[in-house]
Amino acid sequence: MAASGTASLRLVGTMTAFDYIIVGAGSAGCVLADKLSADGRHSVLLLEAGPSDRRFWVQTPIGYGATFTDPSVNWRFHGVPEAGLNGRSMYMPRGKVLGGSGSINALVYHRGQASDYDDWQRAGNAGWDYQSLLPFFERFESVVGANQPPQNAAGKLTITDVADQYHPIKSAFFAMSRELQIPHKERCQMSGEGVYPYYITTRNGKRCSSATAFLWPAKHRQNLRVMTGAMVTKLIIRDGAAVGVAAEQHGQSHIFSARAEIILAAGAIGSPHILQLSGIGPGALCQSHGIETVCDQPNVGQHLADHLGINYFHLANRPTLNNILGSWPHLLLAGARYLLQRQGPLSIGVNQLGGLVRATADAPRLDTQLYINPITYRIPDDNKRRLTKPDRAPGFVLSFNACRPHSTGSVSIKSPDATVAPAIHGNYLDDQRDLDDVIRMARFIGRMQHSPAVQQLLAAPPETDLQALSDAHILDDFKARSGTVFHPTGTCRMGPDQRHCVVDPQLRVYGVDRLRVADAAIFPNITSANTNAPTIMVAHKAAELILASRR
Repeated sequence: MAASGTASLRLVGTMTAFDYIIVGAGSAGCVLADKLSADGRHSVLLLEAGPSDRRFWVQTPIGYGATFTDPSVNWRFHGVPEAGLNGRSMYMPRGKVLGGSGSINALVYHRGQASDYDDWQRAGNAGWDYQSLLPFFERFESVVGANQPPQNAAGKLTITDVADQYHPIKSAFFAMSRELQIPHKERCQMSGEGVYPYYITTRNGKRCSSATAFLWPAKHRQNLRVMTGAMVTKLIIRDGAAVGVAAEQHGQSHIFSARAEIILAAGAIGSPHILQLSGIGPGALCQSHGIETVCDQPNVGQHLADHLGINYFHLANRPTLNNILGSWPHLLLAGARYLLQRQGPLSIGVNQLGGLVRATADAPRLDTQLYINPITYRIPDDNKRRLTKPDRAPGFVLSFNACRPHSTGSVSIKSPDATVAPAIHGNYLDDQRDLDDVIRMARFIGRMQHSPAVQQLLAAPPETDLQALSDAHILDDFKARSGTVFHPTGTCRMGPDQRHCVVDPQLRVYGVDRLRVADAAIFPNITSANTNAPTIMVAHKAAELILASRR
């Protein structure tokens, strides 16, 4: 069990009854804790299985490489062998710390496309179209320049434009965009078509997660209690309503009751897992593990959608971030600069350029997300804890994933023991359309590789020369090397029909009163880009819905 590590956050003490209990202090849960406790009228308990986020590598933007396999702040899930990926099992890091996955992610902030949310409304979710949701985004976003102090930071997510600090190699990729007639912008963007620098969630050179933005400013409220190291084992359901939560902390069992509602915000893996442990899920699955079925809901844990991508590696004929982060003398100098000034490579991150494009000119929508990174590194593919280290020779990555994959998978309990991780089945590349997309998008990267601007960067031919590969070889390579981009969504899907969905458009769980889900699990379809921004938006919308229901 994780240590608490929250000396400055209030523990529950003897209080066991609250108006609201929030399970999971991630990107969504921290928002909910802030908003539901803001007016002082409601008592709120926030439960988090992990420790405090007040750790150096969590707070340092480049610390993504250190937390990627750190079991003290990371669930380190592994999926089941995937038939579509030659039997490989996908590693799926998820945050187990205040701030959740937003405390260990690669910092990119992107809303996706307006059509992503318009599709939510078209699926029957009134009020979830982009124009209706835009005010929620604008309400919590605080966009600043790299050296600009944030204004009125409390209750705002600081989103930083660090384009001027990104590696100079970016100019070559803007030239590539001009050569290939790809729309591009040289300032950061959080939506839209083309190649551009990515915004990142930092504040004054440190990570700005939901914990930083929303939870810590609220920590002194008398009506808000936070428990870390608290593993929720099940929900307590009585007479068809959620009335309490069972949790374990430091070997001790706790029961907490909720007078108003319980809100699950444990993420697209954690939320369906907790529901199934509580007997809310596919009846046969629950019963097979000796769990009494409280609500036979076959959709709990289904419709898992995720982005699957691949890196194409290139040796560069000029210095890249490898020369700094892969060299101890240069890394020590960068570290000193960071400690003294909160500036330099350690203050930003590795995902610097990218954007949304059409892989082919006739594509009806933006269908491809790009990552163009001035660094090369290999992700560990085993269970060992280790740093993700850059390569020694200078290099860069061209990468893609499909924005809206068609294949969907599932999350299923493997045991009634809450500490046993669920079975995660991405079911990647099960749909032929996803295979077709791989070929189209790889061909797009191939055109990038052979643009004059990129050719002028190369110290050797591309490690994978896509123009020289057949379609079959492109697919073979993708199946052998691709990996999740760590954007699981949809496992408690929102919709108006309980025959196909888990929560209604008010985020209330069908068949169980006083219970909601408010995280990426409710996405009716995956958004086209990084999922942290829409998850934070969902939490703000959820808080408004919850408070409105109490009036």
